[in-house]
Amino acid sequence: MPPSLPLDPPARHTPFGADGNGLPELTLSEEDIQAAMRHLSGYVDISNSDFQAIYHLAHRQAIERLFAGVRAGRLMRTGIAPLAPNQSLAEAARALADQGLKGLPVVDTEGKVIGMLTETDCLRELGADILPELLARLIEAAGPFTHECYATRVGAAMTAPAVTVDESACFGTMIGAFHRHPGRGMPVVDAQGKLLGLLLRKDFLAAFRMEELL
Repeated sequence: MPPSLPLDPPARHTPFGADGNGLPELTLSEEDIQAAMRHLSGYVDISNSDFQAIYHLAHRQAIERLFAGVRAGRLMRTGIAPLAPNQSLAEAARALADQGLKGLPVVDTEGKVIGMLTETDCLRELGADILPELLARLIEAAGPFTHECYATRVGAAMTAPAVTVDESACFGTMIGAFHRHPGRGMPVVDAQGKLLGLLLRKDFLAAFRMEELL
C-alpha cells in the first residue's frame, strides 16, 4: 500500500512566459517530486532536477497539443460597430447599450484601433466611481450633466493605447494580453492594426472553462 502523501502548501504558478509559451505552469517542490516517486513501483534512477525537466517539457507539449488550433480569430465577435474619437460620450453610451457591450474599440478614419472606451472610462470622465454615484449626479444636476455628456469627446475619455491581439494569436498570447489590462474586451486587429473583431473575456473563459487562469 503506497504511503500517504504529506500535506504541502498550495502549488504556486510561475510568472507568465516563464515556460516559453506564455502559459502558467505549476511549480513542483522537492516534496512534490519525492511524494510522486514513492508511488512508482521499483527503483527509478532519476534525479529531482531531471524529473523537473521532464515535467516542464511534458507540460509544454500537452498544452501545445490541447490548444494548437485555438486562435483569437476563432473566438472573436465580428460585426462590432466601433467608436470614433470625435463622438460624444452620449453617443458612445448609446452605442454601448445598443450592442450590449461594456467597452468598444475606438478607431481612426482608416479603421485602425487607437484606443478602447469602457464603462469605467465613462464614469471616470464624468467624475464618478460607480454607477449609483453617476445616477445621483444626474438626478441632482440634469442640465450640467447632460451638457457634459455631449461636450466630452470619446478621444478624451478613452484608454490609449489599447491592448490588442492579432487574429492568429494563440492561447498563451491571449492569456498574457488579458493579464495586461483589466477590461472585459480586447480588440482583434490585422497586420495593419485595423479592427477585425472583439475578443470578450467571458467568451474566452467559457470556451476553455479556465477561470482560474485569469
